[in-house]
Amino acid sequence: MTAAEEQDEPLIDDDAGRLVRPYTVSNGRTRPTASLDMLSMVRATGSVPSAHLEPDHARALDLSRNPVTVAEVGAQLRLPVAITKIVLSDLIDCGALTSRPPLPPADLTDRAVLEEVLNGLRRRQR
Repeated sequence: MTAAEEQDEPLIDDDAGRLVRPYTVSNGRTRPTASLDMLSMVRATGSVPSAHLEPDHARALDLSRNPVTVAEVGAQLRLPVAITKIVLSDLIDCGALTSRPPLPPADLTDRAVLEEVLNGLRRRQR
């Protein structure tokens, strides 16, 4: 592994955990600028940020090549969701990510929806 590749690796020790405190990743900020929920979906826009990206920002951008939830990005980065939201907000602010709120759950008590599902299952059995 080259020195540049080592620098891009997360600062995590398998035994000790994260070597950089989460508040340093967010530069001490406690609130994201974008409204994000744990189940909000984020996706890279393809736009390259003009500023140098910190390692966690770069990894979050890489993880977001396909639509992914805020919670999944946080799990992959091994960061608390609050800090993950700040990192993702930074990327949204510079145009590198887009976000959308989570879809509302389907109303499973709607009789018409249940009948359509049942009809579809019956058609598949034939």
